[in-house]
Amino acid sequence: MEKSIEEIWKEGFLKSDALVAPKLNNLYNQKSTHIVDKFKRMFRINLYALVIGSIVFLIASFPLDIPVMGIGYFFVLIAMVLVNQKLFKSLIKLDKNQSSYDYIKAFDNWMKEQMNVNARMAQFYYPLFFLFMMLGFWFSDNFQEMIQEILGKPHQIYLVNGIPVFWVLGLIIITGLLAFFGKRIYKFDLGLVYGRVLKKLDELIADMEELRK
Repeated sequence: MEKSIEEIWKEGFLKSDALVAPKLNNLYNQKSTHIVDKFKRMFRINLYALVIGSIVFLIASFPLDIPVMGIGYFFVLIAMVLVNQKLFKSLIKLDKNQSSYDYIKAFDNWMKEQMNVNARMAQFYYPLFFLFMMLGFWFSDNFQEMIQEILGKPHQIYLVNGIPVFWVLGLIIITGLLAFFGKRIYKFDLGLVYGRVLKKLDELIADMEELRK
């Protein structure tokens, strides 16, 4: 019995070495490769930006008299880069010779793993960024006058052994909230940077899944 047009369409799509529907294979191969390559470029650029930004901020933090903040940010950002660099190596290893569907699904699985890892880290690095910022200001000589002005005589009642209790409680609460909402904040940031690529990825997979029905 002769194959229907739909069966020929699916066969050409599902098999990377199929002789039927070569234009269809080529189309999806191009789309899959384009999305993955575009993400690789953006991902690599962001890693370079984090490294350069951490070094620049570390150097600038000393003349700005916020070295604690600069050092803290540097180590947190470098830790993020090292983790994502390891993830990026596994992305490069994806086999481009497999069918366009298998290739894009492998990339989608990698994306989900990468997002899960970074979402878990976000519960730690967002609170750490906030704490290092506060510590940077607290141990800065340039900001001590401002802090003393804020915590002047009218506020002495709130000091215990020279420690502003209410301020510390506020820091603890904000840090806890950043840890609790860390995953959501990360997903929001992810959408700002990779939103268009992720949307195209979902659309492409949806088209391919429709062909497989």
